[in-house]
Amino acid sequence: MGCGSCGTTSGGCAPAGCQSNGSCSTGGCNAINSYDWFGNMVMPEDYKPFDVIEVKFKGRRKEFVRNSNNLEIYKGDYVKLKADGGFDVVAVGMTGELVRLQLKKHKVDESSAEMRVIEAKITESELERYLAGKEKEPKTLERARTIALQLKLAMKLSDIEIRGDGKRVIFFYTAENRVDFRELIRQYADEFKMRIEMRQIGYREEASRLGGIGSCGRELCCSTWLTTHFNMVNTQAARYQNLSINMLKLSGQCGKLKCCLNYELDTYIEATNEFPKQKSVRLDTEIGTAYSTKVDILKRQMWFAYEKQSNWIPLDLKRVNEILAMNKAGKKVPGLVDEQEKINTISRNDAKLEVVDLIEDTDINRFDKKIKLKPDGQNRGGFNKNRNNNKPPFKKKFDKSNSGAPRTNNAAPKAEGEKSIDPNKPKFKKPFKKKPFKPKNKPE
Repeated sequence: MGCGSCGTTSGGCAPAGCQSNGSCSTGGCNAINSYDWFGNMVMPEDYKPFDVIEVKFKGRRKEFVRNSNNLEIYKGDYVKLKADGGFDVVAVGMTGELVRLQLKKHKVDESSAEMRVIEAKITESELERYLAGKEKEPKTLERARTIALQLKLAMKLSDIEIRGDGKRVIFFYTAENRVDFRELIRQYADEFKMRIEMRQIGYREEASRLGGIGSCGRELCCSTWLTTHFNMVNTQAARYQNLSINMLKLSGQCGKLKCCLNYELDTYIEATNEFPKQKSVRLDTEIGTAYSTKVDILKRQMWFAYEKQSNWIPLDLKRVNEILAMNKAGKKVPGLVDEQEKINTISRNDAKLEVVDLIEDTDINRFDKKIKLKPDGQNRGGFNKNRNNNKPPFKKKFDKSNSGAPRTNNAAPKAEGEKSIDPNKPKFKKPFKKKPFKPKNKPE
């Protein structure tokens, strides 16, 4: 997969230099990139460079080759390797003394006669032919999948690799059973005009070649930093970590158990050594016998319950070991409920600060509560003028003694010649009446 953090990106996630072929000089998109720590060191004059070089193929595949011709080769160069009936073009991944350490890591003998030999550095014309073959790979793979579907073969073509000289193509596939390729290879040879090689790979290797996003939200470990030698993962690793054996949650995109189940396995195994070895721990008390129901390895706690009782009582691992030692000596504790009450009492006495719920005022459900409307309807419309003070709503003042009499005008008397306003007269104008339209020039 391409990387979005590579400095040579040119739109999308594929770096401009390597087109996701795993040879970007910055190493941003290369999952199998390795840093040469000794690259800038000045070697002695009589130092003879190590003649074994690590080269990289497409799909995170590495190989160790021999530089018998003592060519001056650096990391990132393209070289030619001898192959049957032609040559292959590969990128140099590591040179120098670090290759000797890689040989020990992969348990490869440096004097092995099976190593291929580097012929020479590639020329510009050979590099153009190699890049042209890489550009044809997506269309070739699409056409190959169509032919396999037409033949109704129980297989899945996952990736393709065209050799550097363009005379041979390798198809990587996955299948559960044996597949008859005789008719398929015949049609592939007529269609692509190249020598055909079918190579079966496992589901883990397929996921590492294609890449993807895991359930954790990050790129798959097998396609980024894990080597091609995957460790065995079994359900015992999930049992040590108290995980439910649910294959839908424990399986990765390859359909096998996730590799990350082995990451924290050593920590869990070390922690479980301090717990009692019995599968079902029992504690003898004066009330009765309590059996273990649950274990929390990281919190170092165990839950116990009496027979015919549903409540679980948590106990610290240290206290459980003490009770077991007392039971072994023939002594019994009064009861586990009393033990839990002691723990609660000690925790209350040790509490110095009062816990304040700071999220209570910002509860997301605070607007879901229904507001009760008051009988006078002052909350109607969603706005209340008097909600910020406790004053009663405004009411007009009137004379209680003359409450039954009609309203009178209390304004000052008008001067002579002015019209007086009748208080009982309605204060609105008459509605406007629209006159009918009459044309000026009547027709004769």
